[in-house]
Order: sequence, then structure tokens, then C-alpha cells
Amino acid sequence: MPPESADIELSEHELRQIAGYAADCARRVLSLFEQSHPADTRPREAIDAADAFAGGGRRTAALRQRAWAAYKAAQEAAEPAAVDAARAASHAAAAAYLHPKASAHQVKHILGAAAHAARAEELSGEDERVAAGTLEWARQHAPAAVTEVLDRLPAAPPGGGRVGELIRDLDAALRA
Repeated sequence: MPPESADIELSEHELRQIAGYAADCARRVLSLFEQSHPADTRPREAIDAADAFAGGGRRTAALRQRAWAAYKAAQEAAEPAAVDAARAASHAAAAAYLHPKASAHQVKHILGAAAHAARAEELSGEDERVAAGTLEWARQHAPAAVTEVLDRLPAAPPGGGRVGELIRDLDAALRA
């Protein structure tokens, strides 16, 4: 493991795989946002932008703007499940901007969409057991690039409340 903040190898192919994975995770809970905010397309546009990058599109300022727009949609949402669903979409678009640094913080960029999706499903069902199923889906559907890049990084950092706990759980499961 390189020292914290040392450069790591990170290919464009890996970034695309990670962004596609994050988009898949976020898409699972998009309806939780759209049910209560049907006219707000920002989270959907963020997921679509992540998909476009994953499919070979360019990493442009528009992709970053879509990530921030979904984040703003999360801030404006009143329903807790909708908040986390929009945050999952924001993380999906932002995954394309993962930094090639051996920092525990980067783990949150890789697994943030999955963790926020799990939290959104947990909140919508008012049952913490739902998150375990979502994380298991995320573990099973993670492409090799996710685990390969995680292996170059320190473990997920402490803190972050329930979403941080979900990130650490998924991180540990993917490294096992």
C-alpha cells in the first residue's frame, strides 16, 4: 500500500468502469427521488452523464456540473429517501473525477453512490435490513476495476454517519 496521498495508477478504463458501476447503483433508487420530485430531472441527468462517460464519452465540465446539480437537488429535497437517492446520482457523476491518490477519502468517491443508494432504500422501507441487501447487490455487481482500485487505497475512513458505516461495510466486503 503506498503512503497516504501518494500517487496511484488509475487508468481511464478503470474510471469508466467505476462511473458505470456508480450509475448502476444510483439508478436503482432514482425512482425514490422522482416519485416526490417528478419535474426535477437533475439526478437522472447526472446518472445519464455518468453512463455516457462510462460508455466512452468525454469527461467534460458538463459531467461535473451534472454532479453538482444532483447534489443541489438533494439539498432541496424534503424526504430523507429522496435526499439520499439524489446524492447517489451526484456521486455517480462525480465518480469520473476520482483522484489518483492513495487516500482513504477516495474510497468514498468509489462507493458513495452504492452507500447512498443503500441508505435511500433503508429510509424508504424504514428497515435497516434493506441496506444489507442493497450492499450485497452492489458487492455482486462491482466490476473488477472497483476492487482493483480499492486494493490500491487505504480502507474507508471513519465517520460519515450511517452512510459512512455503509461505505465501510461495502469496502470490507469487496476487499474480502
